[in-house]
Amino acid sequence: MKTIIVLAYLLSSVLFILGLKNLSSPKTARRGNLFAMIAMLIAIIATLIKNEIVDFTFIITGLIIGSTIGVIIARKVSMTAMPQMVALFNGLGGGASAFVALAEYYRLTGGLKPHIIISMIISFFVGAVTLTGSLVAFGKLQGIIKSAPIVFKAQRFLNILIFTLFLIAGVLLITNPANNAYLLAILAIAMILGILLVIPIGGADMPVVISLLNSCSGLAAAATGFVLSNNILIICGALVGASGMILTRIMCKAMNRSVSNIIFGAVGTISKDIKKDDKQKVIAYTEEDASMMLENAQTVIIIPGYGLAVAQAQFALQELVKTLINNGINVRYAIHPVAGRMPGHMNVLLAEANVSYDLLFDLGDINNDFQNTDVALVVGANDVVNPSARADKDSPLFGMPILNADQAKSVIICKRSLSPGFSGVDNELFYNKKTMMIFGDAKDSINELIKLLKT
Repeated sequence: MKTIIVLAYLLSSVLFILGLKNLSSPKTARRGNLFAMIAMLIAIIATLIKNEIVDFTFIITGLIIGSTIGVIIARKVSMTAMPQMVALFNGLGGGASAFVALAEYYRLTGGLKPHIIISMIISFFVGAVTLTGSLVAFGKLQGIIKSAPIVFKAQRFLNILIFTLFLIAGVLLITNPANNAYLLAILAIAMILGILLVIPIGGADMPVVISLLNSCSGLAAAATGFVLSNNILIICGALVGASGMILTRIMCKAMNRSVSNIIFGAVGTISKDIKKDDKQKVIAYTEEDASMMLENAQTVIIIPGYGLAVAQAQFALQELVKTLINNGINVRYAIHPVAGRMPGHMNVLLAEANVSYDLLFDLGDINNDFQNTDVALVVGANDVVNPSARADKDSPLFGMPILNADQAKSVIICKRSLSPGFSGVDNELFYNKKTMMIFGDAKDSINELIKLLKT
């Protein structure tokens, strides 16, 4: 039986790696998900047939409750709430790792070896930080907590002090594993630190934060794997941790920022707005004006943003793209790596509408083409096309690479209002002379454009 379990874990590990490999391309992502699902199923079955299990009551109860909640969430959660769901799942993953390690601590009290207790401490700390940090991220995305950074004096000093207390409590627990007061102190300290680390991070950086917390949940799982001497948990945790950290680094590079700058920089504060006297008047154009501009264009680049998800306009946008292509217009999508509220948000949204992967281009691949583009159509995007990121040193967005929509010959922006993006920064592009603002629901505006272009 032991040999069968080991072989099952080995097969599961291989499938997880293949799944991760296939997730690297949109064309093979579904196959990657399938591999990962099969791998998880094999790992669960292999674990359940272990001889150590004497009663399946709580296991079956947990499976029923968890599966029911999962089905409800899958059916009820809209695409606009997907970032919140991912943040919440990250937190639950970290919390689960911490609680499993906690249960093992009480089971093995009195017989803990140094390497096991160290693994437990790592699992307690990383898992608890991930739990509370993810809950704060969820609150910011859901609007329960204000998205702007929450900062106060001596905040960094307090973080360092709390982390020092964790190190002291960790050393004391290693020297005296039987004293669970140190354990409870570690959990409390970690949960407080998780809150303090995320509250000063602004909404514009939420995709990076979610990616980083995802990595932390993997590291917590790997640490718990060492506690349980479970190889598949170690491997899976390491895969999640490594892939999450790589994604975080890629996103930081795309924003021209470092991880430490995002965590400790309190980015997302509201910068000074353009003075009222300096603002050019914004003229509200109609869909008829925009349709005439699109009819006369030869090249169009579409820039989707979070507003596209809010309006659920991805299907209408795809229909517009088909109409433009049928009219002989070259149409492409420009995807900013941090557009939306989670990593890959726009890719997921457009995939739902069956947008061809050949039409999707990353920032680095398409940015130089804007200067030769007739129309840049911005649908629900804000911060990722804000020119202040290039020149305004006082802007929280300064230094972040943006999509060069302002370099196109004409710009059409579909937006509800002139309100700033999640970073709280006013967008200079709204007041550009070549920008055509169409106010209203993006889905309604796009549907009207389709009707006009087909007549």
